[in-house]
Amino acid sequence: MARAVVGGSLECSPATPDGPADFAEVRGHQPLRLLSHNIQVGIATHRYRDYVLGGWKHLLPSADRRHSLDAIGSLLSHFDIIGLQEADAGSIRSRQVNQAAYLAERAELGHWAVRVNRDLGQFGKHALGLISRIEPVAVAQQPLPGTMPGRGALLADFRWNGEPLRVIDTHLALSRRARRMQFQQLEELCDVSGYVVVMADFNCEPDDPGLRQWLVETGLKLPRLSPPTFPRWRPQRAIDHIAVSQSLDIRGTEARPVGGSDHIPIAMSIALPNPGRHDPRN
Repeated sequence: MARAVVGGSLECSPATPDGPADFAEVRGHQPLRLLSHNIQVGIATHRYRDYVLGGWKHLLPSADRRHSLDAIGSLLSHFDIIGLQEADAGSIRSRQVNQAAYLAERAELGHWAVRVNRDLGQFGKHALGLISRIEPVAVAQQPLPGTMPGRGALLADFRWNGEPLRVIDTHLALSRRARRMQFQQLEELCDVSGYVVVMADFNCEPDDPGLRQWLVETGLKLPRLSPPTFPRWRPQRAIDHIAVSQSLDIRGTEARPVGGSDHIPIAMSIALPNPGRHDPRN
């Protein structure tokens, strides 16, 4: 992704010599394919007791992690923009592998960026990741407030059929109080011209009052039906979402089962507004 001077915790792939492209150059007028996934640093969780029995995998490397990442990478190859939560930017547990960069390579997508939210040195680099088929115009990061430090947002600005498109990747807190502060900060990040997409582990379901109010304030929307994404082995809660500008046409939303985490990734296809349709929600 394009380089941006925004602080030492942001890593980016090298900019291409020709500079940023427009998605229309690659996708034409086809819908954009989005995916958001909390990858739990590539730890495959099959039942609740794995959180205890497999807790050591959050600190030490495991033999099955590369297999999990390869399965995720195969899925990502079908999408244009991917937001990752709970990635590792290179530590003992990931065998020093920057997981966003690794997944971008496996998916044969040329652009990625990482924001390290919590840097525990060699014991873990908790990170957000953005992966894209084309180079963005700009990349930036923003810390988010909360009752505990370590939350943030990763932003990338693109061009889509000549229109500006801002994509935000984030991971919100568990507590309502902390999320309320984070929603306020995100509202400012969404206040831009053009279209906006927010991909995140929101840690709350669609009927959460804070989420509903934030959607009203930002002019964003969720699909009519939000598929459950957690826990992966028996999905019951819809806590991973992709929110998009009201005027965008949501062509489809689904949870894509894949191993290697405790969450199911959520996929969405979006298109530019169709003047002939009054309500573009799916």
